[in-house]
Order: sequence, then C-alpha cells, then structure tokens
Amino acid sequence: MGTFFLIPRILSCVINLEKHDLELAKQKLTKNDLSLVIVKNGQIVFETKNQGVSGFLQAIETLDQNLVGASVADKIVGVAAALLCVYSKVSSVFALTVSESGLSALKEHNILCLFEKKVENILNRDKTDVCPFEKLAMGSKTPAEAFMKVKDCAVQMMKKFAKIRTSLCC
Repeated sequence: MGTFFLIPRILSCVINLEKHDLELAKQKLTKNDLSLVIVKNGQIVFETKNQGVSGFLQAIETLDQNLVGASVADKIVGVAAALLCVYSKVSSVFALTVSESGLSALKEHNILCLFEKKVENILNRDKTDVCPFEKLAMGSKTPAEAFMKVKDCAVQMMKKFAKIRTSLCC
C-alpha cells in the first residue's frame, strides 16, 4: 500500500527536476549568449557558442546515452535540431526560435517544447532558402536516419571548408 502512494511523489519530483533543468538551461543560454545548453539532473553537461547543428552533433558524440532525459536550450530549433533531440531522447526543449515543423516533431514524440518565437522555416545563413540541414531532416523517415544524414552533411561541409581555408593560407 505504501508503494502505491510513493509513485505520484516520484513522478512529481521527476517533473519538478525536469522543469528546473529546462529553466537552468534557458537562463544559461540567454545570460551567457550561448547557442546550446544541455542540463541533466541540475548539472550543466554541455554548452557551446557554435552556431547551427554542429554543437548538437558534438554533444551527441560526447554525451551519447547521457542525453537521455536531459533538457536542451537552443537558440534555433528547426526540424533537424528537433529530430536530433528525439534521437537523443531528451525530455524537454526551450528555443528562442522554433520552426513549425520542429515544434510538430517534438510534440509528435511527446517532448515538451517552450519557445519565444515560432517561424515557418529555418533559413540558410544567407536567408535565401531553407537551411540545408532542414531539407535533409524533412526527407528522413526516422530520427536515426535524420541524425546520420545531418552528421554526414556536416562532416562534408567541414571538409570542404578546411580545403578552402588551406588553399587561402598557402
């Protein structure tokens, strides 16, 4: 009989910790001008100023299963970032800006999402088209497929940038 009454208390503690983690991540993101902050069990486990999905890809590589149940605060959450959150099994997300498709992906997978501004699409850096990572993620059937496509594209872009940088230096 005692166990029956303990379950609601445990769930209440988990929900309160999740809210605290999300608020801590949000505060750190906005006060320190970061682009991504990840908090779990009251501890900041990852933060970066790197723009785009590269920071989240780095967090997945570094933290792996430690992302399960974490709270994420990100400047921009489109469908690519949202599917990375789903893939990582985070529990909640705060976004300064979220796209409609990003919000839908999070809701579809029962991930709490709070945001300040909602936009139709996340655009590329030139604001001339939809972000290439968004296009890849939209064409994915599963979060795992989106992760692999986004990761592969990011690696290719980094290689291309390194070649350009090398040719300029020498």
